[in-house]
Amino acid sequence: MPAVSYPESAPIEAWTVSKPAVAGERGVVASQNVEASQVGAAVLQAGGNAVDAAIATALALCVAEPWMSGLGGGGFAVVHEAKSGTTKVVDFGMIAPRGLDPATYPLDAGRDAAADLFAWPAVVEDRNLQGYHSIAVPGSCAGYATLLESFGSWSWADAIGPALGMARRGHRLTWWTTLQVAAEAGWLGQYEESRRVWLPGGLVPSAPAEAPYGLLSMGALADTFERLQKAGPADFYTGETGRRLVADLQAGGSTISADDLAAYRARIVDPIVRERAGHTLNLVPGYSAGPTFAGALARLPEAFAGSAPDAAVYAAYASSLIEAYKVRLETMGHAGDVGDRSCTTHLSAVDAEGNMVVITTTLLSRFGSRVVLPGTGVLMNNGINWFDPRPGRPNSMAAGQRPLSNMCPVLATKDGRAAFGLGASGGRKIMPAIFQLSSFIGEFGLGLEQALLQPRIDVSLIDTIIADDRLDAATMAALQKVAPVRPAPAVAYPSQWAIPNAVAFGPEGPRGAAHVFGPLPAAVGA
Repeated sequence: MPAVSYPESAPIEAWTVSKPAVAGERGVVASQNVEASQVGAAVLQAGGNAVDAAIATALALCVAEPWMSGLGGGGFAVVHEAKSGTTKVVDFGMIAPRGLDPATYPLDAGRDAAADLFAWPAVVEDRNLQGYHSIAVPGSCAGYATLLESFGSWSWADAIGPALGMARRGHRLTWWTTLQVAAEAGWLGQYEESRRVWLPGGLVPSAPAEAPYGLLSMGALADTFERLQKAGPADFYTGETGRRLVADLQAGGSTISADDLAAYRARIVDPIVRERAGHTLNLVPGYSAGPTFAGALARLPEAFAGSAPDAAVYAAYASSLIEAYKVRLETMGHAGDVGDRSCTTHLSAVDAEGNMVVITTTLLSRFGSRVVLPGTGVLMNNGINWFDPRPGRPNSMAAGQRPLSNMCPVLATKDGRAAFGLGASGGRKIMPAIFQLSSFIGEFGLGLEQALLQPRIDVSLIDTIIADDRLDAATMAALQKVAPVRPAPAVAYPSQWAIPNAVAFGPEGPRGAAHVFGPLPAAVGA
């Protein structure tokens, strides 16, 4: 009888997946969680504009997908206002507390690198990765409020209403929740309130077998939402909510003070503007991946021919992105990704008037600092992990400073009107993904569904190209001439790819599409 060996290259997932783009007469919202997208679509149906819908969606994500983003995080948005024809960026990134002392984060000589999102040298007790010392001053509440006040039509009280109801009900516990909690259970279990919320009975929670989902209490989060609904978003920084935040933070050893919270402001700034293939690409400036996107764009050939990207196009993407990343590393000091622990989320919204907004928001790592504050139920970020723990580097830790991040929402206009907007989660994988998707849509004219299904590459390792294993042999060979290639599947978990969504606006009206290879991302029309 002949010997039979096991298959060494069996796929880790064996299903065929599709996720159609959707249209909506009043608009479309796309996010990484279908329940949150439904909230946004309901706001559009009730007469809200794209920004109203986006903020209601972002707040709903605090409950529906709390390990990815929340009031304890920060981010960036790009928004186009149809009436005025203007496009702006709202920067609500996290800031290091003014009392931060870099000496609190000595390097651990016994370890080479930390086991989290970036390949920084390890810090003693992983203080920059998890726990109270890893927490930066959060900006999400201020950012959402600024967007709503400046570009929305709804009141804060109305926009936060759906999230409040969801928080009172509890988090919908599915197998995806079980997976996320299990991945971080070791660190979640170190903090009393995190353990109480996310590890009830000391165990990773799972949905009951006889129901599609269970419900998981969110601690004091519903009370916090109710207080913010009544008192307004400023309460997060200067009111009772702020006082509770500071009390819990300082009790755990954080240096974040009442003055840090009171001084926080979201900023409305002009985008970086670049022209490509008849579109104006509006990028986030400053401490984001926007400047690196612009650098890669400048290295591309002037134009591509054809109706879809071919081997030569993918090779051009790879070489342009690699060179741009080299500049980023040399001048901005960012380390490399080492794992699938990013917790960033992204949402996109467009309405029937052509208003459009794309928001990328994060806690940084999955479950951020892994600290749920008992007085508010807010899960806090670990934004200090964005800083290089080594002194004398371009992105070294410094009190009161904004760290360099990977977020890269992009909004394209054409002839002064919104054309498409997109963004993604995925750490350093975000920018290469959005760079290619912008080209797929804006340059090759691919529809949203086709663009999000199109195979991509990732070059964030710089010395290696990660290539979707659906790419043909000619493309793989062309990429191999640029850098060594490592094929990887497009799967739900563990993912080696960014997780994007997008919206578009044109003669056919609003459209949207969400990440294909995941169970919960969805675009919902109204």
